[in-house]
Amino acid sequence: MKKNRVTTVKKYNLKSGEIRYEFSVYLGVDPLTGKQKRTTKRGFKNRKEAELALARIKFEVANGTYRQVSVETYLDIYNLWITNYEKTVEESTFIKTIGIFKNHINPALGSYKIEKITIDICQSNLNLWAEKLKNFRMVKSYASKVFSFAVKRGYLQSNPFTYVDAPMILSKKRGIINDDEKENFYTKEQLLNFLEALEHEKNVKAFTLFRLLAFSGMRKGEALALTWNDLNFSTQELRINKALSRGKDNKLYVKTTKTGIARSIKLDEKTILILKRWEEEQKNSTSFFTTDRQTSALIFSNENGEYLQPTKTRKWMLHIQEKYNFEKITTHGLRHTHCSLLFEAGASLKEVQDRLGHSDIQTTMNIYAHVSKQARDEAIKKFSNYVEL
Repeated sequence: MKKNRVTTVKKYNLKSGEIRYEFSVYLGVDPLTGKQKRTTKRGFKNRKEAELALARIKFEVANGTYRQVSVETYLDIYNLWITNYEKTVEESTFIKTIGIFKNHINPALGSYKIEKITIDICQSNLNLWAEKLKNFRMVKSYASKVFSFAVKRGYLQSNPFTYVDAPMILSKKRGIINDDEKENFYTKEQLLNFLEALEHEKNVKAFTLFRLLAFSGMRKGEALALTWNDLNFSTQELRINKALSRGKDNKLYVKTTKTGIARSIKLDEKTILILKRWEEEQKNSTSFFTTDRQTSALIFSNENGEYLQPTKTRKWMLHIQEKYNFEKITTHGLRHTHCSLLFEAGASLKEVQDRLGHSDIQTTMNIYAHVSKQARDEAIKKFSNYVEL
């Protein structure tokens, strides 16, 4: 006996007492499961609106053109995309991405129906991000990834972010492009003063760490993941093949380097000497540094031999900078300092790229474009001497 497939529009009451209409309609048999498919539509304000929607669905089902929509909003698509994205990136990158969507993208676009988001809506939000965020281009890139995913899955015909125009960021005060942003590196003199002051503070761990960062150019996360067996005192070589990062539930974990590529770099004799002195102090002052664990012990750890909290370096830097009235740069600024001074010393782009572990030489060139004032002054001297006018 054939099952009754009569579809009727029914009314129901909201908690507020308002009346709404709904219907459940038969869509046929799923060829994969052999089971009947139905869909329910609710929220119609009057019976006529519900009956028109029902008639349209029945017509599309009869003509084979009906496509049941399982997702409707940008947030729905994001939830599908983020599940796949998690499997393609490092845990720390995934956590950072979630934060970008939570703080900027989903509040702006999440509630929109995906097919209703126009180029103008995307442009308007991009303009707002550009006004508030220094990294607005990255935010735009992530927002665009969700649209690209929707296109691949057949929810959209095209990605509206493809057609937006990137805003030009102007100085709010002068109305011109701001090329005079605060540099995040020290000159040679500033670096030497900073390290000298730090050495006087008797914080050997902090002094050794900042000396290594400034004279190696390595990333902070790479330094905090180093063990003593990564350092070869006899050849003065340091093997960089991992990095400390923060993952789910704010836990620290070790991952590959940012580029996924290990590298070995040479260290200068004085930095090697400072590291040897730190090794001796660590042996004498910590219980976890035993003979059988020596090579696997972290070079920079907390009092229990565990990972040092990355935020600790910022506190150390601020203490010195404020106490001695030094220019304020970040811990990462020591990497830029190393890069800048390498260029001043005459190193080539390729040499700097290899030492800093940049996968793309464009990254090295971007830092090169912000070398210190001394290097910029040298450029005009070279020109003047060459032209001889």
